[in-house]
Amino acid sequence: MNKFGEFLLTLIFCYTATSYANVLTPAHPDEGVVGPANNSFMDPNVDYSRFMGRVTDKDDTGKVLKVHVENNNTKFLKTGDIIRFTVNNQSERRFCKASVRTVEDFYFSMYVLDFDACWEKDRYFPRGMQLNFKTKKLADRVFEAAKYRELLILRKEGFIKQLNDINHFLWTYDQQRLKAVQKFDEKINALKREKRLALDNLIYKKQENILLQAELTKKIDSLDESLDHYKVERQEYMQDRWAMDHDRDLPFVRRPQKIKNP
Repeated sequence: MNKFGEFLLTLIFCYTATSYANVLTPAHPDEGVVGPANNSFMDPNVDYSRFMGRVTDKDDTGKVLKVHVENNNTKFLKTGDIIRFTVNNQSERRFCKASVRTVEDFYFSMYVLDFDACWEKDRYFPRGMQLNFKTKKLADRVFEAAKYRELLILRKEGFIKQLNDINHFLWTYDQQRLKAVQKFDEKINALKREKRLALDNLIYKKQENILLQAELTKKIDSLDESLDHYKVERQEYMQDRWAMDHDRDLPFVRRPQKIKNP
């Protein structure tokens, strides 16, 4: 194959790859896209007392209708609630009155008391009809639900905070354990140092007291000698001197001697 053929195949391959790339990349429209869901609170610009629904089924009598709604706010309806509705594109007629029978997600059933106000008499009411509903109870319940949801969000935030604290503790358990061990090791080492210092002080004090004991003993002995030396004796005799002489076996006769005559 010459160079021209190789160049032609390269162009065809590049064109094909570009075409497939363009096909695989969708072009989303800038308008007409449904906005994000309102997961927070009520929208003050929306009338929650009005909503639309389409009849999907009815019983043999034609009085009980099952209605499908695209907005699931109808979940706040309760059995026995009175709602009013008109048939779409027949605004010149009045509202018909109905009573709610059952409620489920995106569906509810109702018992129509009378069709005469919103539908021609003796005319067949087909399935698939779009109905425009109006009920103030739904708006009140949506308001209550929004307020209660605020409380639930606050409770959830509290639980999430507690869970985050627990997760943080569990994730950092090893670090917390090391910190606790290090903290108590520091206290133990400090107590050991205090113990060693106290024992050293006691040993030093013992040696010092031994030296003081010996010195004080010497001083006390010296004082006792001085006290004995400087003791003042009593002047009166305590015993008979003659008896003491006899006791010493001195070479004297019995006393007193007889008086010699001159």
